[in-house]
Amino acid sequence: MLANNFKKSLLAVNVSISLGAGFSGAVAAEESQNQVQENVEVIEVRGIRRSLEASMNTKRFANSVVDAVSAEDIGDFPDNNLAESLGRIPGVTVSRQFGEGSAVSIRGASNQLTKTSLNGQNVASTGWYTEQAIDRSFNYSMLAPEMIASMEVYKSSQADIVEGGVGGTVIVNTRRPLDLDANTVFGSLKATRSSISDETDPNASALYSWKNEAETFGVLGAIARSEYSLERLGDEGLPVWAGRIAPTNFKQERERTATDIQLQYAPTDSLDFGFHYMNLELKANNLNTQIWIPQNLENCSTNAQGVPVKCTSTQAWVDETGGAQPYYDVRPRQATMETELFAFDMTYQGEHVKIEFQIGTTEATGGTNFETNYAALTDVSGTIGTIDATGDRIKYDIANPNYAVSELGVGANSILNAPNIDEEDYTQVDFTFPLEGDFFTSLKTGVRWVHHEVEKSGNRPLLSSADPVSGLVTGKFIDAGEAGFLIPEPDAGAMIAHTKSLISDWVEERAAYSSIVEDNLAAYVMANFSHENVRGNIGLRYISTDISSDAYALSPGFVDPIIDRNNGYSNEIVTEESSYNELLPSFNVAVDVSEDIIVRFSAATVIARPNYNDLFTSSSLKGYGDNIPTNQSVEKGSVALSPFKANQADLGVEWYYNASSLVAVSYFTKQVDTFTTFASIPGQQIGIVDPDSGEDSWTVQSFKDGQGGDISGVEFQWQHTFENGFGGVFNYTYADAKADAKNYSDKNDIFSDSSKHTVNAVAFYENDDFSARAAYSWRSDYMIREVGFYGNREHQDFGTLDLSFSYKINENFTVVADVTNLLEEDSIQVGRDIGELPVEQRTSYGYPSYSYEGEARYSLGLQYRF
Repeated sequence: MLANNFKKSLLAVNVSISLGAGFSGAVAAEESQNQVQENVEVIEVRGIRRSLEASMNTKRFANSVVDAVSAEDIGDFPDNNLAESLGRIPGVTVSRQFGEGSAVSIRGASNQLTKTSLNGQNVASTGWYTEQAIDRSFNYSMLAPEMIASMEVYKSSQADIVEGGVGGTVIVNTRRPLDLDANTVFGSLKATRSSISDETDPNASALYSWKNEAETFGVLGAIARSEYSLERLGDEGLPVWAGRIAPTNFKQERERTATDIQLQYAPTDSLDFGFHYMNLELKANNLNTQIWIPQNLENCSTNAQGVPVKCTSTQAWVDETGGAQPYYDVRPRQATMETELFAFDMTYQGEHVKIEFQIGTTEATGGTNFETNYAALTDVSGTIGTIDATGDRIKYDIANPNYAVSELGVGANSILNAPNIDEEDYTQVDFTFPLEGDFFTSLKTGVRWVHHEVEKSGNRPLLSSADPVSGLVTGKFIDAGEAGFLIPEPDAGAMIAHTKSLISDWVEERAAYSSIVEDNLAAYVMANFSHENVRGNIGLRYISTDISSDAYALSPGFVDPIIDRNNGYSNEIVTEESSYNELLPSFNVAVDVSEDIIVRFSAATVIARPNYNDLFTSSSLKGYGDNIPTNQSVEKGSVALSPFKANQADLGVEWYYNASSLVAVSYFTKQVDTFTTFASIPGQQIGIVDPDSGEDSWTVQSFKDGQGGDISGVEFQWQHTFENGFGGVFNYTYADAKADAKNYSDKNDIFSDSSKHTVNAVAFYENDDFSARAAYSWRSDYMIREVGFYGNREHQDFGTLDLSFSYKINENFTVVADVTNLLEEDSIQVGRDIGELPVEQRTSYGYPSYSYEGEARYSLGLQYRF
């Protein structure tokens, strides 16, 4: 009797949790499982409580280890950022960039080892920041929550899911017109204000979905427009540069526009066609302003690694290099990211076979459109005092921390245009054959082909003049750092206009160019089974990858007649090639021990392809012409890198002790066999001389296959609802993620982005018209590792308290209010280099590398539904 209930209910419970309640339930079983459904009862999701009940049943009848989050209704995603919604799922942690969730990590693995897809396929993505490595992770800040129906997190693997996630796979699902009522209308207006910025940001969205009376043809159109004014105050350390510490003001104006168009045609019950167009654009113009305060290195105490941590005077002092003064530094940037996709799909459901066909293309453009730099030495008056870097953040005791500048000089070596391009074409076909045996219920097989290209480049200007100029500050002062420094407010528009007026032409920077072409072929077979109290799937996926990379060859001693940045680079582009293939088995089984208790087990071999930044074969220069001595390095990737590869297993028990409550616990383990690491060789001459320092000694860094590591941990989750409208959810994840310390320059044996402890606690109340939710998320410290300026460091433990409220005025209008990071938790990052000497002084063990003031955001809005 129980086995029959499983078969009848498997697809009936095709609903997901609303994280308006803050809970992560399992996603509904995939259509690919092809169970025959008869006399099923569809659960209608209404309200937080009903959503929890539906998600609990979804988890109960799923074959794989899957959690999900979905909108209870259009526009009802519980967070303004999709990554932050995912962060409330057990085993998932969020990495925040500039105050907003941007990437997710699953079960202790780096966020770069998380695979994200849209409707099961890749989405091209680029970054906006020149110091950010190009990788395969997806920037969740690009997506508008109003357009998303659900997000599924696969923690176990199965053969019919696109490969690429060692940590796990996130599938973001959009809405389809035939799934909605005819003439569905949704609109929202919202205003948001932060505790730091003086700006009030408007947000608006609209959606309309239509279908004919026969429900055979439908059209859905949606648009969302939002603005995000970010002002970040903090302190950054660069003690290698005359001991300088920088109170910093960072401002960014984000403008996100998302457009979604879907057509669906189902002429018969067995045939369905779909067309999907999506455009995502994010403008991210920003302005970074700092005052670099020097320390008297002859009057300092140092830590065990010889780094100055407390200086009793910051007055300008003279040494053998000629001395140091406070240094006013401004970097205006113009940046835009745009992603576009076209997708077509067809599904045919016959009596003896189900055929699914998909074809599409996606392209993203981004990078930095334009960046310039202005700087000046400032008056040293008022800088006498103490700078104390012995704790986890910098402390100041300075006489009068105010600074002024008049003329500014343009930083010729810092002006650039750095576009990136990412594009992919794919074709996939899947066949599912129902079986009439007593054990195996269906057989699914398919093939997928992908052609992927990614390119980075850079251009440098030819300037008519670089003389200092005045009139580039507003005459006002702005806050910088957490100690309340006042520094001149730059006029970013005037700086950009002045720089462009000096440019006579642009020249390609050969060190910045590289391209990658990757062709991937995958084929799989998977059998679904169900017998008495056991159900699941077993499968095998085969992948084959061919990869090549172009770059300019080094030519030591070559002197470029136009710009010195091209010295040492020839005009010849060389191509390097490589290939690899893998077999990826997977197995998932769920055993119904009793009516209330389910035991799950899964095992699989998974991979994640190397990051593009590690594959680029260009010899990229770092620290060139930046006024900072002894930091010159050249980085070169390798197409011969193997993919990250892991064997993983999962064992879990779930107890459904009443109609809307559960307790679940699971143990997981991953053995990562293959890992990308690096080799670093200092003191090399490559035929290139730094124009500022005159140094010709470079650290050569390259990437190679290294030893992996082990991840093991436990997930616990509990939910309980009361009949009076109250309820609560709690989940805790322990992840012990140990990697070979040789993989990292900081020599720590901890996976990047991995927190050992993660906690989510949610309390809610709702009735017919009103709902309220308080959600607290906390994660313990974790390592952030970035190629480039910021380097490797440890982010201290971080917790956020978010509140959300809604009140239904009538059937059409609802008032919503949200508070994000109510406690204004600060971001504190410290160095953790282990060894006699640190890689950089700022990443020395325990050194307060970066600290940023926490920002709370308050929003109030009105939603309309019809």
